[in-house]
Amino acid sequence: MPVLCDGQQNALLGLLPEEELNQLLPHLEEVTLSLGQSLCESGQQMDYAYFPLDSIVSLLGVIKDGSSTEIAVVGYEGVLGVSLFMGGESTSNRAIVQSGGQALRLKGHLLKKEFFRAGAMQRLLLRYTQALLTQMAQTAVCNRHHNLDQQLCRLLLLSIDRLPNNELIMTHELIANMLGVRREGVTESACKLQRAGLISYHRGHIKILDRQGLEERVCECYAVGREEYDRLLNRRQPVLSSSPI
Repeated sequence: MPVLCDGQQNALLGLLPEEELNQLLPHLEEVTLSLGQSLCESGQQMDYAYFPLDSIVSLLGVIKDGSSTEIAVVGYEGVLGVSLFMGGESTSNRAIVQSGGQALRLKGHLLKKEFFRAGAMQRLLLRYTQALLTQMAQTAVCNRHHNLDQQLCRLLLLSIDRLPNNELIMTHELIANMLGVRREGVTESACKLQRAGLISYHRGHIKILDRQGLEERVCECYAVGREEYDRLLNRRQPVLSSSPI
């Protein structure tokens, strides 16, 4: 496995001390994730953990009739596979690729082995898990208290934060499934954003034209999650040395 390029590096792995990262690199396999691909189904035990590079994975809560709502997203800032090292082995959520691209794959038993060494990787994964739980909790608050326009702005900002450019491939139907709303509502909200000059949309391709405008329209839930991630996993803070926290 080649050393990660700076431009595509998974930020979570990038926080590891160089020695520990170099030990992990031979076990990381670069794979291509396709739009709509299922990486984990509800109740299924994961065989691999995924560290996205330029792809995005959507975590979905699912009910018996098949309906689903997005509860969190994972991109280059994180890892898919929290259940592997938290002891649950499986999860009640689905993991679906929201934006296709590359990821680094690590066998589940190797991630658990590294976690239980109680070194820098363990402390890093625990901090990331706290940030992910914050995102999930804020999503629940947002879905209950904020309107669809604000929810759509939040989803677009969360997605674009995890991509190397300002373009998304995302149909209105996909967005509706992630937000747990009707497609017609998404179309109406997207048209409002397009008329305001914030986005352009054509056949499933969304381009962010005015990020600042989206940030002015979005609810506070977006900032809460971003600030908590920065607090816990700020690259400028040497928090992950071999000494205990």
